[in-house]
Amino acid sequence: MTDKNNPRELFGWKMYDWANSAFYTTVVGALFSPYITRLAQAAVGENGVVLDLGPLGAVTAKSLPTLCVSISVGLQVVLLPVLGALGDYSDLKKRLLAVFCYIGVVANCLLFFIKGDLYLWGGVLFIIANVCFGAALVFYNAFLPEIATDDQTDKVSSRGFAYGYLGGALLLVLNLLLVLRAEQLGISTELAVRLSLLSAGIWWGGFALIAFALLKSRPQKKHLAPGKGYIAAGFSEVVNTFKELRRLPLTLRYLIAFLIYNDGVQTVVFAASAFLEQELFPGGNPVFLLQIFVFVQFLAVGGALLFERLAYLIKTKNAIIVSLVIWSGVVIYAYRFLDSVFEAWVMAGAIAMVLGGSQALSRSLFSRMIPAGKEASFFGLYEVSERGTSWMGPLLFSIVIARTGSYRQALLSLIFFFVVGLVVLAITDTDEATRQASVPSFEGSS
Repeated sequence: MTDKNNPRELFGWKMYDWANSAFYTTVVGALFSPYITRLAQAAVGENGVVLDLGPLGAVTAKSLPTLCVSISVGLQVVLLPVLGALGDYSDLKKRLLAVFCYIGVVANCLLFFIKGDLYLWGGVLFIIANVCFGAALVFYNAFLPEIATDDQTDKVSSRGFAYGYLGGALLLVLNLLLVLRAEQLGISTELAVRLSLLSAGIWWGGFALIAFALLKSRPQKKHLAPGKGYIAAGFSEVVNTFKELRRLPLTLRYLIAFLIYNDGVQTVVFAASAFLEQELFPGGNPVFLLQIFVFVQFLAVGGALLFERLAYLIKTKNAIIVSLVIWSGVVIYAYRFLDSVFEAWVMAGAIAMVLGGSQALSRSLFSRMIPAGKEASFFGLYEVSERGTSWMGPLLFSIVIARTGSYRQALLSLIFFFVVGLVVLAITDTDEATRQASVPSFEGSS
């Protein structure tokens, strides 16, 4: 049996966060949405139609990026729970993490070639990369309860996010310098942005090698029934996981709360760059966007560590509730008060302080509510709303903006997710959920 709390392995686990955050920050957070929006607007006009879906409505240049997120997550709703179950049935968790990591890396790198009227192909590549990003995270997160004891999960999870924010920030600094010096280097700003997108894929794939060198495969926990293949076993285990959730109603309630409030978090992160550009710089200002995201990334390192300490002082659940109150304030502020560059920096500072804390503590708290041997199966469900894989928020955002043309109204609509998620979390006894999960289940699985 591999020991828990091994410093070498914990470092390797954190380094995958350092690696994959390049995609999340540079591509999802900073550049993809405004870049693909500008390409589409150049082809069809500011609010032009890029896809006519008949009775389902039209996809406009402004709503294209959030629709891509919704499509990618729609695919993951089916795929991720099955993959998670497959991870529990086999000893291939580490290999599956690597496979999906590098498919995502290739799709990310191919975004470099998207220009002109290829914006729809850009959307397709983003969907592939985002699906693989989420799939890899199923197996990555499932390692957490296997490599760290319960009393260390808040610390390890928070520091994993801190590694991610720091790594993402360093790459954004390099990208910012590239965009700022594009003319001096004899290249266009557009080429600098495309090179920045490419750099995220190279960073993701390169630093992931450290994680794969240090993480150790765990022994096989479940064995296939005679005559049953892995895929069939995966679907069967999804059914068993939902049955297990009936035995753990508080874990289910927490999962629902997370699904709701984290959808709001992810949508704010994804839409913030396009919101700021359209509201403050209609002609485009990638330099400002990179500057503000560098600021967010560096400050988020401190935010993640601050909320780790806050969780120790007031308990993990209460620290998450504090973060959701602040998130609600962020969208109200953006809707009502944000009219200048200074106010954009204020909003970015607030986001940075709660971003890492709300996500890291949510992950570590959930890891304590999972029955032994079901880590990947449960994280397959959790990952439906983890980083970059939210779907309800982007869908609501794209519907509101398509109908109103207003980024402010679309952003304000996201307060629904923070308020409802907060209420559901507040009425969930997470301590009892942890106790229930520690009681062995005698229900068999096929």
